[in-house]
Amino acid sequence: MRIFVVDAFTDAPFRGNPAGVCLLDQAADAAWMQHVAAEMKHSETAFVRPLAEGEEDYELRWFTPLVEVALCGHATLASAHALFTSGAVPADRPIRFRTLRSGVLTVTRAADGGLRMDFPATPPAEAAAPDGLAEALGAPLRWVGRTAQNDVVAELADEETVRELRPDIAALGRIDARGVVPTARATPGREHDFVSRFFGARVLEGDGEDPVTGSAHCALAPFWAERLGRDALTGYQASARGGYVRTELRGDRVVLSGRAVTVLDGTLRV
Repeated sequence: MRIFVVDAFTDAPFRGNPAGVCLLDQAADAAWMQHVAAEMKHSETAFVRPLAEGEEDYELRWFTPLVEVALCGHATLASAHALFTSGAVPADRPIRFRTLRSGVLTVTRAADGGLRMDFPATPPAEAAAPDGLAEALGAPLRWVGRTAQNDVVAELADEETVRELRPDIAALGRIDARGVVPTARATPGREHDFVSRFFGARVLEGDGEDPVTGSAHCALAPFWAERLGRDALTGYQASARGGYVRTELRGDRVVLSGRAVTVLDGTLRV
């Protein structure tokens, strides 16, 4: 079967967030998909299966090397990119993905080649800071909230603080959360409006940092729209690879936009 590696939320290879995309011919066993994701070792590998019935076009599931996740933005972008560029779906047609826990996700291709994803908004609700969070991040906290995805969003003083974080990943892993999302308003004069990072010590291997996290922007979009007074914003995720996510808040939905680049197109033989 055909398998891709796609760099998402970037227009250049080896930037943004790499995702595996496996195009299935038929339903696959979850344990097998988990083995493939562990072999690929990307933060997420997506599995896409065509549907012959219902209004949706494809089933979509996402696996980290350790667990299946409920929502993944960059691997959804990568999956749509693979379907459009491989010719499986005409460029002028939307793709409707059926997911297990995030409803129907629709992706359309813009005239400039970028992709627009219609996702549920998950605004963080203000909450008490988990014990040890400031110490684990190594920075004082301005505001803390928690999302329906069980992410902890932590507003920090400024962009430079977010960029310079060197957190204690083991300590972050002891916090009850899918991930910790430090964020701050952009430094004046930047081309983006806010900056963030994502640390998922419980679901990601290695240093626990995800390069560019679309699902986190389902929370960051409403959070910063309220504070900046604009529904259309650009976020920059300041990992070592880095990537831009354009967000547009639409009530209880958010449109996430970005580009993607194929870096591998091959055959999975197992």
